[in-house]
Amino acid sequence: MFEKVLVPTDFSKHAKKVIECVGEIPGIKQVVLLSVISRSAITRVWDPVAELKEVEARLMEEKKLIADPSIEVKVRAVSVLEGEIANAVQRVADEENASLVAMGARGKSRIQSVLLGSVSRNALRYGDTHLLIMRYKVLESGEMEKHCARVFSKVLFPTDFSQPAEVALSFLKDIKGIGELVLLNVVSTGETDEEIEENEAMAKKKIEEITAELEKSGMKVTAKVVVGHPVETIRTVAEEEDVSLIAMSSQGAIAIKKGRIGSTAYDVANSVDKPVLILRRSKIAMY
Repeated sequence: MFEKVLVPTDFSKHAKKVIECVGEIPGIKQVVLLSVISRSAITRVWDPVAELKEVEARLMEEKKLIADPSIEVKVRAVSVLEGEIANAVQRVADEENASLVAMGARGKSRIQSVLLGSVSRNALRYGDTHLLIMRYKVLESGEMEKHCARVFSKVLFPTDFSQPAEVALSFLKDIKGIGELVLLNVVSTGETDEEIEENEAMAKKKIEEITAELEKSGMKVTAKVVVGHPVETIRTVAEEEDVSLIAMSSQGAIAIKKGRIGSTAYDVANSVDKPVLILRRSKIAMY
């Protein structure tokens, strides 16, 4: 599944945490640590060779954060013009044939917000490789919460029963190490109470059928059908169930053929305070 993982780093504390935790991803065999050096087009004095060597030396130090000696670690440094970092990340992911890009939700920005930083946001919007966005809460001691050992322990998977969601779930269930799956459908359509109740009843029937199939394989599943706004409901259920990860298809029924990422997946990944795994529809077709 995720045997080769690309980890972009800007040497921030968020990036360091991702590097520390990347070895906990089930099935991982190789990590590529990447630093993208960004410069302004109007920069006059710049020694790219010297800067690349300096960054590569820092990457070799970061490499020591991966404790598992069985994981092969490669370092890469590339330089791009300002604003092209996310494109460079995807280019390197393609060159390295990475099965997953894992990155922190935020980088060096001084502005603290629940929303994603610009690089993570652009990787989410324009990337074409499965994407794991890690989030860490800053504890009262000033240290960042470490929960990487349980990142796949309890996974929330929202589904709209579309074909992309069905394929993403089939891919997800084969990932080793998932302790529990919370399967969620949000009923968000219906003009009258009767229509909403009818849609809710249909959703419960569908989700029960999916749950029964998943349980045959030995997976522990909790099924939920909730009436509400998709993004808000997903955030609420993630907190109520105290999930360790939210996994979603990059596209749902509405987003098919409209872009690389649907609005629900984008808004959830951009605003929740849980790690999010975006499963790209274009890549799942390869399995």
